[in-house]
This record gives sequence, structure tokens and C-alpha cells, in this order.
Amino acid sequence: MLKVRFIFILLAVLVAGNSFASQVIVPMDKDQKNHLKAYGIAYWILKHDVEVYWLLNYRGGSFMFNNNKAFTDELTIRGVSYEIIADAKSTAILNEIANPEVNMDAVKLEKPPKVAVYSPKTKQPWDDAVTMVLTYAEIPYEVVYDEEIINDKLLEYDWLHLHHEDFTGQYGRFYAGYKNTAWYIQDVKNNEAMAAKLGFKKVSEMKLGVAKKIRDFTMGGGFLFAMCSATDSYDIALAMEGVDVCESMYDHDAADQNMNKKIDYTKTFAFDNFTLSTNPYEYEFSTIDTYNSRRQKQGVTKENDFFTLFEFSAKWDPIPSMLCQSHEQMIKGFWGQTVAFEKTYIKKNVLVMGENKAANEARYIHGEYGKGTWTFYGGHDPEDYEHRVEDPPTDLSLHPNSAGYRLILNNILFPAAKKKKQKT
Repeated sequence: MLKVRFIFILLAVLVAGNSFASQVIVPMDKDQKNHLKAYGIAYWILKHDVEVYWLLNYRGGSFMFNNNKAFTDELTIRGVSYEIIADAKSTAILNEIANPEVNMDAVKLEKPPKVAVYSPKTKQPWDDAVTMVLTYAEIPYEVVYDEEIINDKLLEYDWLHLHHEDFTGQYGRFYAGYKNTAWYIQDVKNNEAMAAKLGFKKVSEMKLGVAKKIRDFTMGGGFLFAMCSATDSYDIALAMEGVDVCESMYDHDAADQNMNKKIDYTKTFAFDNFTLSTNPYEYEFSTIDTYNSRRQKQGVTKENDFFTLFEFSAKWDPIPSMLCQSHEQMIKGFWGQTVAFEKTYIKKNVLVMGENKAANEARYIHGEYGKGTWTFYGGHDPEDYEHRVEDPPTDLSLHPNSAGYRLILNNILFPAAKKKKQKT
């Protein structure tokens, strides 16, 4: 049945050909019933070799593409709002967007990226916001972990996501609170067994090996996206190459007590001049994260925890403009093991795209590395304010218009954009 449906869709697309009699516009402002599934529609249409225009800053970052019945049927099935417009109307929209006096642009999306998610094969006591939203939006992805990455499977993908991970080999610093739980004990066993299988003496050395493979993937033109503890722990792992930061409960021998004098900040993607936490029982890696500092300030509450997206020039800065497309500029804050990034420790060449200015913290940052790009997004789950270990996963059908989750999906579509020549 699925094969028959695919053939029908393919025939409909071919019949449509290059006809511009009418277009479909998928609004992404507050008129949209399901923002999250709209991204899945855009991805699905790209998979059928049909180009999609992403209309930056036009009605919240709307999508536009050739009209045919197969597409509108799928929009209806997935509950995504759309409008059919005449060719003259679509031309008028593109002309409006092209006006140099308006902050809009039309970016052509051409090829859907092949997506990988870095995640263990065993069940974890927490969920992953990215895999949840990819599943809800119906965007396909494949799971890779340490073995696949060490064996160079990343070469098969365009886009990689990292989430609740500790690249320093300290198991998320969960020892103090969870060392006697079955999931923690099993996680240690699994990691030590995999490290031995791959020829590493320690888990920390294996994680560093993975981090370096990811670095090379990005340098070669890959798109990297990370959330929560995968952000700061990744940079820390790169900066501490050759230095033992793990105390005996993590790797069976003592940590280097002079570790803070041996940090190589030149190896990091995002962070500079930070200090490591040397207390192995502390639920924190370094001064990068604002988890402890915002608790000490006691000024951030669920009611006032928001961060603001910056507005970029769509015509001159299309990449951050794509990454910040939303129907809301004020995004609800949310906690995580790594909540946000202390602005003091962000490198000067890093682009801050979202911040809580009052708390002096950046929430959403972006940069280039070699031929590729990376984006770090603080926090764990945009629709569960203080998601805890072993809490049930968020039901995204209750949050189809989540502005916080939209930022994740912006990163999924951004690699599909046709490369523009740099303006001079």
C-alpha cells in the first residue's frame, strides 16, 4: 500500500512538472495550526525532488512550493495549514521580499540533509528533544553512537545531533545522586566494554576519540547541532586532550590536580577562559554553564525565564536568519544539565542568536569550523521547564506550535539551502 501511494505521489509530481499556475504557501505565523509538522512537510517535498522556497521573515518564515494534489492531500493528512495562491500572487510575494528596504529574503531549499543522531542504543532514563521532534515532524533520521563514529560512519551524513552526552567521560557527573541505580551501573558497564572493544584504555579516551571525529566531520563541511550537556562537555573534551579530568570513581585512577592550568582553549569551538570544576561530586563541569549561578542569583523563575532571539538581516546574514525563524521573538526558557552559557566565556567570533540579557547568559549560539558549521542550544526540553531524570517524555501533540522546538527544526532545514555567493 505504501509503495502504491509513493508511485501516485511521484506521478503527481511529474505531471505537475514546471507548472507555475499556482503555488502552495505554508504560513508560519500565528495562522499555522501545526508549526512542527510544517517542517516535516517541507522535508518530505524536498525528498520528492521538488524545490521549496523558505521565505525568511515573511509570515514567520513561511514555505512556498508548486501546487499539486499530492502535496495538498499530505498537508491535510498531517494537519498543516496552507493556502493555494495564483502564480501572480506568488510573484508579487517574491517581488515584495526582494525589495532591498524590507528585511526579508527567499532562500531556495534543494536537497534534504541526511540526518544522524548521536545516541546510545540502550534505553536511557531521559528523552531527547531532537529525536522527539524529528519523530513528531516525520523527518527521518538514523542513530549512531561511539562505534559507528570511530569507524567513520559520519561520512554518510550531512547533519549530526548531540544531546544529553558527556564527552569528558564522567558519566554526566551523576555519580553523587545515581551511583546505585541500575541504569547508572549498566551505563558504566556498557561504556567500559565499548571502550575496550574499540581499543581504548578508558571511556574518557574513547569519548575524546569520538569528539575528534565529530570535529573532523564539521571541519569537512558537516552541520553539527548540540543541546544540553553535549555542548560544554564537547568543548571541554577537546580542550583537555591528554589531561586526566576524571577522578577515580569515573576511571579508576586520580585526576590531574593541575588540570585548570593545562586547558588548551585554542581547540574549542565556542568557549574560552573557563575554569573546570574539580569536585567530582558536583553536578557541573565548569564555569561555562549557568546552572549553579542562576540558582544562586535566585532571580530566575518559571514565570520570568525567557530568552530573546536576535533579528538578523535576511539578505546579508541568511544563515542566522534561517536559524532564528519563528512566530515569537521571546522564547520560553527551560532547564537542563547545561542550561545556558555564561557570556563571559564565549569566544568573540561566536554569534549569539538568543540571550537572556538580565542573567548575562546566551541560550542559542552559532559558529563556523573549517568548511562546516555548528549550533549550540542550551537546555533539555523546550516544553518541559525542569525535566528530571526518569520523567516521562513530552507529548508534542500538545505543543504543535512550540517556538522553542522550532529552533531545532530550523537547524534541520538550514543545510538544504542553496549556497549563496558571499556579498562584498
